[in-house]
Amino acid sequence: MPGNIHTGKITGTTLVLLLTLAMLAPRPASAWQTDIPLNQALVLAGGESTNPRQYDPHTTYGSGDKRIFSGLVSLDPQLRLTPDLAESWEVDPNGTTYTFHLRQNARFHNGRPVTAQDVLYSLERSASPELASDTALTYLGDIVGIRDYAAGQADHVKGLKVIDDHTIQITIDTPKPYFLLKLTYPTAFILDKENVENGEEWYRRPNGTGPYRLIEWARFERMVYEANADFYLGKPSIPYIIVKLYSGIAQQMYETGDVDIAGVYSIERFTDPTEPLFTELHTGVSLCTSYVVFDVTQPPFDDVNVRKAFSMAFNRQQYLDVVWDGHALPAIGLYPPGLPGFNIALKGLPYDPAQARELLKQSKYGGPDGLPPIVFTNGGTGTYVSADVAALAQMWMQNLGVTITVENLEPNYYYDQIYSGNHGQLYNGGWCADYPDPENFADVLFHTGSAQNNGGYSNPALDSLLEAARIEPDVTQRIAMYQQAEQILVDDAAALFTVHHLSYRLVKPYVKGYVLTPIDIPIERYMWLEGK
Repeated sequence: MPGNIHTGKITGTTLVLLLTLAMLAPRPASAWQTDIPLNQALVLAGGESTNPRQYDPHTTYGSGDKRIFSGLVSLDPQLRLTPDLAESWEVDPNGTTYTFHLRQNARFHNGRPVTAQDVLYSLERSASPELASDTALTYLGDIVGIRDYAAGQADHVKGLKVIDDHTIQITIDTPKPYFLLKLTYPTAFILDKENVENGEEWYRRPNGTGPYRLIEWARFERMVYEANADFYLGKPSIPYIIVKLYSGIAQQMYETGDVDIAGVYSIERFTDPTEPLFTELHTGVSLCTSYVVFDVTQPPFDDVNVRKAFSMAFNRQQYLDVVWDGHALPAIGLYPPGLPGFNIALKGLPYDPAQARELLKQSKYGGPDGLPPIVFTNGGTGTYVSADVAALAQMWMQNLGVTITVENLEPNYYYDQIYSGNHGQLYNGGWCADYPDPENFADVLFHTGSAQNNGGYSNPALDSLLEAARIEPDVTQRIAMYQQAEQILVDDAAALFTVHHLSYRLVKPYVKGYVLTPIDIPIERYMWLEGK
């Protein structure tokens, strides 16, 4: 997400909303500074993608704009599943049919009530063959008949049934304890059909259901959100959110008072207790893992000995020190600390250059001279090589005698190319949890045929284990199965796991209720300003 460093989602994608034609009228460049009282606004720094797929919740590779859109369920700041558009639900004794009851006061931003027909439309649109979403089936694929619908083999989704205006049933193929968690992802967000069909750039004027609505979007300048007074869970306490687009480096803007929350690049400085802003620093573990994808469908990574050689030629501690300045955690496996299933006793592949060279000799390629040209695909521009890729290439050259060619793809369309298969044998990947369950990592990323399994890894033993874990009712046994799956991935060098991420945020003292969550949730509706 895609969680998320998702193989496409290390960052959430910012989307937008609409209300009335008057609100959508362009404003003078200076008007927002006078019309929006800054003492009533949370001001943030941000960027803007040029890829329209990132602004549609049903096609985004990120975590969606949860200020604007919402779904049947959500996660709260403690990562507990909580009712959202659905006030309540029941599950049948078989554990496969969910009956959701929509809130009577749930409305779109234009005032129209949200109905079960809107839920049906949204879920079918998300999986429609016309939309061709790369992510929809990852999160909605458990619904009966949805894969046939996505393949154009059915004219409706069999597992979706409208009972009345405020009641909808969703039937899944087998009982799965994590199914409701999947509905927190943007592919299940509820959209307004009339709004979506109003034009290709509907997402610039979306009629959402979330806690905030967009009142201004000046391209590459700013986005201004206003609290939704009719939000079904109560009007948010912060009246406005202003996102300054491409206005500078967030940390510097924070120090000059231009933004209220910012990421940190001077980590050593702000973690020093003598730093005046030390008390404004929030730190935490992020549920994200970075890794290098081995495309096993392309030589030479179709050979497990080559994959192991590249893994054992990787000096993880040096990589942490040089690339991350020590401000990350070593990843010897897939699951980040804090995720259920994280295994402190996991046995990783060691750094052993001599053994790596021997494995390369034992491969069907017979050593470095027998390898085909190897291309490492990365998101970037021109001939610039990022520090992480440069470090990897240097280690492989030094320890294996292998030369790596780096190709950069335009960042805004990087994941479109990855999902289309237009990449080299290696590329930078990563995943941030969409929901706190190991299924979201092991199954989503490495089960044969998964849309997010872009390296083409396939292991029948792993598949069987993951399929059994999906429906295992005993929590302890289920976690043990996912830990076994992780060990298989490590032993088979399915990918080169590099780091688990740490989070550092500066937050102004007048911003109250802030929680540094390890998963992207709609945090702003829980916050308030005091004394700004």
